[in-house]
Amino acid sequence: MSDRAAFFARWRVRLGYPLAVAVLLLARPTPRDIAIGALVGAMGLWLRAYAAGYLHKQETLTITGPYAHTRNPLYLGSAMLALGTGIATHSWIVGVLLLSYFALFYSIVMKREEGELRGHYGAAFETYARAVPLFFPRVTPAKMTDVSADSASAFSYAQYRKNHEWQATLGFVLLLATLLILWRLR
Repeated sequence: MSDRAAFFARWRVRLGYPLAVAVLLLARPTPRDIAIGALVGAMGLWLRAYAAGYLHKQETLTITGPYAHTRNPLYLGSAMLALGTGIATHSWIVGVLLLSYFALFYSIVMKREEGELRGHYGAAFETYARAVPLFFPRVTPAKMTDVSADSASAFSYAQYRKNHEWQATLGFVLLLATLLILWRLR
């Protein structure tokens, strides 16, 4: 892993905390925007939860479920959460900050993870990568019959729990509650 990729992987969460403070300081929420942002964010949470139920980190190359549409459904769900947050805050500055943060950090993190998967799964990952886009999903699922990966073929609630995806839901609910409090205080 390059030094740059390691930096971005290590600091993406740490720098997210001051970003959250900036988001709240710049927020000018309205009930309507909070509701619309909550709906968009809920779609992102659903996608993250769905993906987490298939993902067996460090165990297998996951190519089914949402992973047959995009190689990074968790990050696509995170992008939807960021969009929902931007809408809920009713601040174009927050939108630009979140978009910039996401584009910078996650583009590098996705490429780093892609290199790790390529190194670990070799030809199976190459075949998968040719059939499934990195981020923006394909409409129909890729048929991966020629990939020899022991991928889970069905959603597992136990796997969802193991991947601690409930934390994203809790964080988003707390954010929305904080935005409602800010609106009431204005």
